[in-house]
Amino acid sequence: MGVESTSVRSRTRCALAVLWLALLWVSGCRSAADKGGQSGAGQSIQNKGSDTIVNLALAWAERYRDIEPDVSIAVTGGGSGTGIAALVNGTVSIANASRSIKQQEIDDARANGIEPVEFVIARDAIAVIVHPSNPIDQLTLQQISDIYSGRVSNWQEVGGEDRPIVKLSRETNSGTHVYFLESVVRLGEKDNGTLFATDTLLLPSSEGIGAEVRQNPNAIGYDGLGYVTHDMKTLAVGLTEAGPFWLPSIDTVNQGVYPVARDLYMYTGGEPTGAVAVYLDWIRTGEAQAIVAELGFVPILE
Repeated sequence: MGVESTSVRSRTRCALAVLWLALLWVSGCRSAADKGGQSGAGQSIQNKGSDTIVNLALAWAERYRDIEPDVSIAVTGGGSGTGIAALVNGTVSIANASRSIKQQEIDDARANGIEPVEFVIARDAIAVIVHPSNPIDQLTLQQISDIYSGRVSNWQEVGGEDRPIVKLSRETNSGTHVYFLESVVRLGEKDNGTLFATDTLLLPSSEGIGAEVRQNPNAIGYDGLGYVTHDMKTLAVGLTEAGPFWLPSIDTVNQGVYPVARDLYMYTGGEPTGAVAVYLDWIRTGEAQAIVAELGFVPILE
């Protein structure tokens, strides 16, 4: 009887020892994850969101690797809505957005104990683009609104050739789509309920719009200035038919004359600390803002 009791106690002690070691192992894994998912001194920053910003964010991350090699920055796109949703859910360090965060998104984040903090990291102009063969050189905001809402469906109606207009837009999860809808299609009027025409082709990326414009002489699209290339035609935009009409550029944005310009944002959940705070400080330095200009966007002015 005594031997059996000793054997049971021995097996119990062994089981408890194994459980204790397992708990120590889990605790160690959690500690490493809390430090950014790396077991060494390195830190990880998850950066997700706007497809307009993604190339700029990738360029920043690559340059920053030379400055802080122990900091790993993972950049993914998916659209402004995707990035902000990840911020609301607490699964991203920095959310990129080409539009300002909506009040409903702020409320959802606060319900999860997260307070979004906004940083303006660059500026952008939305260029209205067509095929190089299109004879149209300029449009008013009202004409662009009429085209995208379906009130105008032939290029002849705005001074062009007798051709149907093929309307291209980003998908609804895109911050650029939201901005263009509110500022151009709805002319910045808060009580304006105009929508994109149902025959508007929704494309998943800025590159997709550019590719379609290059090959379709009837197409009209819009893209961030950083995605405009020499093999597409950029239209000048004016507020009235009497003009003046302005082409998008760093100068016309900084002068405040180009009608379709916007800020670009990064959002954090609460005031940033540690590696995230240092990285955001660097983004607003001259070195990082020089990359903004190199990629065709507009640096923020001091």
